[in-house]
Amino acid sequence: MLLIVSGGHAEDLIGASLLQHLAGVEARALPLVGEGKAYLKTHTQVLGPHLVIPSGGFPFNSWQNLVSDLRAGFIQTTLGQWKTAYRRGLEAHAVVAVGDAYSLFVAWVAARRKKLPLFHLQPQVSTYYIGGRSVPERLKRLNQYAAEDYMFYERWLHPFVQAVYVRDKPSEERARQLGMAKARFVGSMAMDMLGPPERSLHHLLDGRPVLALIPGTRGDVAYSLPKMLEAAALLPELQALVAWAPPFEQAVLPPGWTLRVENELQAVTRSGNTSVWLLKQAFSAILHHAKVAIGTAGTANEQAAGMGLPVVGFATLGPQYLPANAERQQRLLGNALALVKADVEVIAEAVRTRLEGTRLRAAAIKDGLERNGPPGALPVIAAEILRALRERG
Repeated sequence: MLLIVSGGHAEDLIGASLLQHLAGVEARALPLVGEGKAYLKTHTQVLGPHLVIPSGGFPFNSWQNLVSDLRAGFIQTTLGQWKTAYRRGLEAHAVVAVGDAYSLFVAWVAARRKKLPLFHLQPQVSTYYIGGRSVPERLKRLNQYAAEDYMFYERWLHPFVQAVYVRDKPSEERARQLGMAKARFVGSMAMDMLGPPERSLHHLLDGRPVLALIPGTRGDVAYSLPKMLEAAALLPELQALVAWAPPFEQAVLPPGWTLRVENELQAVTRSGNTSVWLLKQAFSAILHHAKVAIGTAGTANEQAAGMGLPVVGFATLGPQYLPANAERQQRLLGNALALVKADVEVIAEAVRTRLEGTRLRAAAIKDGLERNGPPGALPVIAAEILRALRERG
């Protein structure tokens, strides 16, 4: 049996995608944030306890996030998850951690009693986040520090892992410098998750270049979606499509906009001559048609950049895409992400210049492709896990 410990929504998606390359392997999943719904599609048993925390998995983005999570039962749930990891580790033959140093720690709790093969998929830390800043400069935002570099206890746990898979080549070099000799870059996990277009959208397209709107999946959408729609209304030369995840009824619209739900996968919102489709389960399809994007998301922004799309972003009121997080992602994506003021006219103009400006567009495409890397990580990782499971018997 394989036990997967994953540290957030994107990490759940990586874990579920990995399982698709491990057909026939009995697995259990322990999501540390949320309910692990991504695993349900793989018919994997999801272990608890679960807690949908108010911060959406970003307790250290702000004091408000941390306090709200503590009030919701964060500590009690955490202790319960440690107990589950320890108990289920006794039944497992190998353990996989997907996430940051904390995810690795919980996976180590599961693996250590029987000295199980332990694999770490580390999609969060990137040397690009450091951006050449000194340690004193980075310490000014202590809550971001752990997300930018390999933590001391992650290095301490390194001797116990069989392999660490990092998100880009510079991060492999950084890990090796820190003594993490088993760290390797074998491809982009984020791009592996994207997959082919989910379905055809040709019946919705009207011939204009497509603008992808990526508000994300967390509470930020209440702030970002209205601004994205108003910016789209200022760009009549583009057809905007929203990559949407929550129930359509939760869409917060600008004043004067209407929403009509057509079926479980699509709805349309209108204001005057502007019509914008909100589409579920069509993220890859939207990116394959798009020429440019507006995004306030984490992994989804990075996947759009990895597809060669210039992305325009703006900070939200949280819980995820706060100014510090947005700036951190900009360091990661370089020219692929243009961070602008949360003003609809400024957003629209930034989109237009990246659609029409040859130099800006070329720089964005170059950085987006280079900094995300090619797909192909998950098949390599799955093969190495299978080998360990066979050796374990």
